[in-house]
Amino acid sequence: MQPGEQLIKERIKKLNELIKLKINPYPYKFDVKNFSTEILGKYKKLKKNQKSNNKVSLAGRIITLRSMGKIAFGHLQDYKGKIQFYLSQANLGNNYKITKLLDLGDIIGINGNVFRTKAGEITILVKKFELLTKSLRPLPDKWHGLKDVEERYRKRYVDLIVNPEVKQIFIKKFKIINSIRETLNKHNYVEVDTPILQPIYGGAYAKPFKSYVNDLKREMFLRISDELYLKRLIIGGFDKVYEISKDFRNESIDSKHNPEFTMIEFYQAYADYDDMMKLTQEIIINANKIIGNKNNVEFFGHKINLKTPWKIIAFKDAIKKYSKIDVDKLNDKELFMLKDKYKLELKGSLTRGWVMQALFEKFVEDKLIQPVFIIEHPRETTPLCKGSRKYPNLIERFELFIGGFELSNGYSELNNPIIQRKLLEEQAKELRAGFEEANPMDEDFIKAIEQGMPPTGGVGIGIDRLIMVLTNSNSIKDVLLFPLMKN
Repeated sequence: MQPGEQLIKERIKKLNELIKLKINPYPYKFDVKNFSTEILGKYKKLKKNQKSNNKVSLAGRIITLRSMGKIAFGHLQDYKGKIQFYLSQANLGNNYKITKLLDLGDIIGINGNVFRTKAGEITILVKKFELLTKSLRPLPDKWHGLKDVEERYRKRYVDLIVNPEVKQIFIKKFKIINSIRETLNKHNYVEVDTPILQPIYGGAYAKPFKSYVNDLKREMFLRISDELYLKRLIIGGFDKVYEISKDFRNESIDSKHNPEFTMIEFYQAYADYDDMMKLTQEIIINANKIIGNKNNVEFFGHKINLKTPWKIIAFKDAIKKYSKIDVDKLNDKELFMLKDKYKLELKGSLTRGWVMQALFEKFVEDKLIQPVFIIEHPRETTPLCKGSRKYPNLIERFELFIGGFELSNGYSELNNPIIQRKLLEEQAKELRAGFEEANPMDEDFIKAIEQGMPPTGGVGIGIDRLIMVLTNSNSIKDVLLFPLMKN
């Protein structure tokens, strides 16, 4: 029998002993009135051996327990932190014998008074306690804990118990999401929800997940983006809309990608990409403040200064700066030869735009540590964006880079139905030719734009990546409670 199995067997034996004593090891509720950190703060002025007459009531998991005959000390971990408790036969009478049936990981409720020990630690003098949950599976060894990264992601419930600092990342995550909502609501945006199951996917270069609706006898797709539906709402008369959504892309799993991820997309009528860059800055600055960060944050060993305004650099200028390649001085043949020279991976067919995009990914992206908006992209990189007012072969698109990878993507949205149809037809042709990340033709979306879409600015922000930067997390799995794991 494995050591772990033997420990489980011993705990089940204790469970049965509790039942024989007519103690319910899984009662229904407990009246929690206090939390560990609040008690520690409120009674921090107690002197050694001084006791408060105020009663407290709290519950949590036993994470340490040392028995010394007729007394025992332990630490209880609740939602907000941990605190020491003191059990004694003198205070508990016959109930003290139950302490022999307790284990690390058990959840208990305690009532008592607060005092400071001779050693100076704020402690609960337990007058009454109740077993709330008998834990059958032992926690990892306290000296080694749950250190294996893969195991931590697979058993997040254990990770949160033995590495409580992990929980703070997720508390910050949901504060950030609430801050994003507050910023957009302040600007009179309306939060909406659009379909996750879609008959036609679109809005990004990505491979979708396929599903099937039995009752309709038709293939459906999990959305790769909610862009096309949000634009339908702009056409329908909403001036400002946003959605915090789960999107799904059947792509690689690594430190920056998970097939299921969280996005915020927002669209504003009568605005362009300049307006959206300003709003993107405001959203991220407010989110950073809400979790108590200053303008300077650390990420992957880099000190990043978030003080605004952030730099704006043209796409071609960034390539020239970091690769020393001036693409405007190369003809098509010379530019295309760089594909083999640098072993570039093209996302689309062999065109100037896709070669430039590949050069950017190879030489530029990981160098963009400080916040910077990259603008004036090649037209091939998106079929949903308006052309540049300055350069005919470029588009009014921006990407925000911080810490070496893209956090946000925004456009002056294309609203000319004639041009939009042509570009989506080109996408559909590439899809038929084998480019799996191209989008199919969406006739209903074209009909919607033919109805008349006002000038519009739109943005998507990868929330998981944003959380990574603001919490100094090295992997997207660190900011997903239950990431998808390889076998």
